[in-house]
Amino acid sequence: MWPLPLAPPIAPDKDGLMSDPFLTDILPQLASGAAHTHALGFKYEGVDGDRVRLRTPWRPDLVGDPETDVFAGGLVTAMLDHVGGLAVWVALGGFRPIATLDLRVDYMRAARPRVDLLSEARCYRITRTIGFVRAWAFEGDPKDPVAAAQSTYVIDSDGGRGIGANLKSERAA
Repeated sequence: MWPLPLAPPIAPDKDGLMSDPFLTDILPQLASGAAHTHALGFKYEGVDGDRVRLRTPWRPDLVGDPETDVFAGGLVTAMLDHVGGLAVWVALGGFRPIATLDLRVDYMRAARPRVDLLSEARCYRITRTIGFVRAWAFEGDPKDPVAAAQSTYVIDSDGGRGIGANLKSERAA
């Protein structure tokens, strides 16, 4: 049924823990397990309803200007892009190939020196092929963001066909 509805909030299980295997096992790996996310130090903080959160601990090698000791702008952009993609997967309720189609980042203020950066994102609308996301980066209070992003992600749709269905077969020689 399209458009897909937003994923419902995952209710805690009897022990008060989230038990959805996608959220507990797979999403943390997607958040922090890739080479570039590991190199940038992204840490998965979890999902709250339809919002997903990452943390990037401050490190000197991620600083843009050594005189200010604040994160480089490119790191903030990469973090907002990545948390936005995670929000699309949360809305889908599972993994499907996606790619960033458009990303706009508004920098609202300078980050604080030597302070961890948090980011949150929410996929507020999803269609068969596009996820629409809002994300923000902040240190402690989401109402005082360092930057905010508006982004769209294309969602791979095979139309019910198998992988490789669009490839042309080799012609006999």
